[in-house]
Amino acid sequence: MQNTFDYIVVGAGSAGCVLANRLSAGGKYSVCLVEAGPRDRSPFIHIPFGIIGLIREGRHNWGYYTEPEPHLKNRRLYWPRGKTWGGSSSINAMVYIRGNPADYDDWAANGCEGWSWNDLLPVFRSLENNETWRDSLLHGNAGELNVAEVREINPLSKTFIEAGREVGYHVNEDFNGVRQDGVGYYQVTQKNGLRFSSAKAFLYPALSRSNLTVESDAVVTRVVVEDGVARGVEIRQDDQTRTIGCRKEVILCGGAINSPQILLLSGIGPATELDALGIPVVQDSPGVGKNLQDHLDITVMINESSKKS
Repeated sequence: MQNTFDYIVVGAGSAGCVLANRLSAGGKYSVCLVEAGPRDRSPFIHIPFGIIGLIREGRHNWGYYTEPEPHLKNRRLYWPRGKTWGGSSSINAMVYIRGNPADYDDWAANGCEGWSWNDLLPVFRSLENNETWRDSLLHGNAGELNVAEVREINPLSKTFIEAGREVGYHVNEDFNGVRQDGVGYYQVTQKNGLRFSSAKAFLYPALSRSNLTVESDAVVTRVVVEDGVARGVEIRQDDQTRTIGCRKEVILCGGAINSPQILLLSGIGPATELDALGIPVVQDSPGVGKNLQDHLDITVMINESSKKS
């Protein structure tokens, strides 16, 4: 193997940037962060309105589609996923939402030890620098991830919230507060009016560390497993295939689509499906690639010129 590190983190997205930062802190371990896409140099990434140019653009976006959905008249739904430093945090709408405490408690009650709301709240607070909610039990002000209010609010948004108030809906000032229902303005992962991705928050501060190596435009084709132990990853970069070695752990942070895909390509997954594809079975794990649930995004657009006509 040409290069060997203590840890290999696959995917420089929302999670991978955090892990690269934390594992390389202190200089004890060598870390290689492998990202399939390019560095986040595009101005579309950093300007919030640039999401319009990224949502269908291919260089920084995998541009996936689902299989035909039987309950949606067999339509295939568009499924954007980030492919650059920061991952989907570099192409998303920047809405800062942690999730519902009851969901975390349900995970913990069903065997996911350490994932209850009380376990995770200190972690959320430690990662966050909230410009609005200072000295709060639910928010942090010393973390790397900047959270801010939207600077320019569409007048129609104000009208929408006022309409909700008039019909009796709760006006929520903090969707990451004590309750999450109601109408209100989201907070966003921005700073000084610009996108503040996971790369900006966690990867940039670590780039000067000599024990951190970042490989961009490098697609991981499989995890190299020897005697049941992950020993490295095989990557495709600049039209060449090479292997990066690992002394301790390979950590997959490719997201809900790419991490299972890499496992399957590595021979870790349902044996019958792997056999059918001619992939040697390393570990029969029926759950890999199963039970994924995602939310639908519905957008209503009105063309003002056609409305007048």
